[in-house]
Amino acid sequence: MMRALPFLLCASALAAVCSIGLAAAPDVVKVDGGSVTGTITNGVRVFRGIPYAAAPVGDLRWRPPQPVKPWQGERDGSAYGPECPQTQYADGSVYTRPMRPLSEDCLSLNVWTTAPAGARQPVFVWIHGGALTRGSSTSDIRDGSPLAKKGVVLVSVNYRLGALGYLAHPELSAESPQHSSGNYGVLDQIAALQWVQKNIAAFGGDPARVTIGGESAGSWSVNTLVASPLAKGLFIRAIGESGGRFGETPALATDRPNLPSAQTVGRTLASSVGAMSLKELRALPVEKLLDVRGFRTQENVDGWVLPEEIHTLFEKKRQNNVPVIVGQNLHEMTSLVGNRTPAPAADYKQRLAAQYGTLAAAFEAAYGVKGAADMAEASLAAGRDSVFSYHMREWARATVAAGSKAYLYLFSHVPPSPRREQLRAFHASELPYVFNVLTFGDPREAGFAYTDADHTLADLMSTYWTNFVKSGDPNGRGLPEWRVYDLANEAYLEFGDPVKSGTHLFKQELDFQQKVFERDR
Repeated sequence: MMRALPFLLCASALAAVCSIGLAAAPDVVKVDGGSVTGTITNGVRVFRGIPYAAAPVGDLRWRPPQPVKPWQGERDGSAYGPECPQTQYADGSVYTRPMRPLSEDCLSLNVWTTAPAGARQPVFVWIHGGALTRGSSTSDIRDGSPLAKKGVVLVSVNYRLGALGYLAHPELSAESPQHSSGNYGVLDQIAALQWVQKNIAAFGGDPARVTIGGESAGSWSVNTLVASPLAKGLFIRAIGESGGRFGETPALATDRPNLPSAQTVGRTLASSVGAMSLKELRALPVEKLLDVRGFRTQENVDGWVLPEEIHTLFEKKRQNNVPVIVGQNLHEMTSLVGNRTPAPAADYKQRLAAQYGTLAAAFEAAYGVKGAADMAEASLAAGRDSVFSYHMREWARATVAAGSKAYLYLFSHVPPSPRREQLRAFHASELPYVFNVLTFGDPREAGFAYTDADHTLADLMSTYWTNFVKSGDPNGRGLPEWRVYDLANEAYLEFGDPVKSGTHLFKQELDFQQKVFERDR
């Protein structure tokens, strides 16, 4: 009881003293596995590095997550857990960041909360991005305190990445009771959501009001969880930022033209590292698995986690039917394509013919290409739409068709980066605004000259997001109206300068992309 005294004092007469930024004595919470201590700073309780599953090492490598191993005494929750094994981004990437120690024993999560136990605040579970090959539970968030102060319990999770999270192999499928393999990263995310259901009330969260969210590969993951029957009942709302899976999903064991099965990809990986059996694969040093080039890190249709392709599940209205916020950024590709040289004037027609065939003229019409000089911007826009915008529109449409509400957005504000003229509203640039963290000193934002306008937009966006987590409606007093998406008007909200409403976002371009996707399926 005495351990809780500093927290109780902070909530009463000494609130003014405790709010100056000094960390109070740790709080203690009982969770699956044992007790964990946290820290309290500025009224926010933070618990870091809480294991939600057993370490997936040794014989547990490439198995579904197992129950967490109990520990003795109080586990220190003041430091984040190790990041899942991964490689760093290339030098010069806008996404390069300092990483914490790497370990296969990485299945942990973090909690930020201002609520006492039993308070039943809504819960926001964040799944990080990074192409399913990089990132961690803090790489997107930086600091969860601002959202916690807006009345949500924020949870961020690690999950297995790369080959460790997505390797399928005939021997793995044979040992599985479900005859499945390859979707271990998804199963980790489901295990984390199950942990939330059992434990979040101890942090003041309401297990009946869980929203899942993610950006980029985190949004792929959210889209996959919305599609998966295994995630049924684990959340009631979803937020997807720049990522959906409405293209083809590879099969577990059946090869298709231009789309080898997950097991075929897995056999190729095993051969490339000289492993002749599953036993040899499990004995490999993790570093050898990280060095493999060309491995396709993606979910697969295994008949268990995903009974059918994701787009098919949505078309049949068999997804978990929940309201969504979905959207994308205006200049997604500027930070992803590097300094690729546009095609010379003589080549651009050949490029279009090779890529789009009989749809080449339709591409030119949709993207306003009148000559080679237009191709650089048209290529960036087409990349944005085929990789991101098409999927976000399909997600919104499928949600509305199933009878739930969808809110579509476009982030067009240009952050004050030293490379602002090149990057503009680049991929993931909305994240500091969503989490209302513009002054955290993140090295990825060195030289960013944030202004009052940036802070105003960050407060606005984080309020929309937390309103949605609380009620399923992002709107609130004093906010510009965010209209519900409908199939007739396709309303969206643009987070730009100024924030404004619009209809039929990229309609001409996305109608073209729809033809391409339908042709290629």
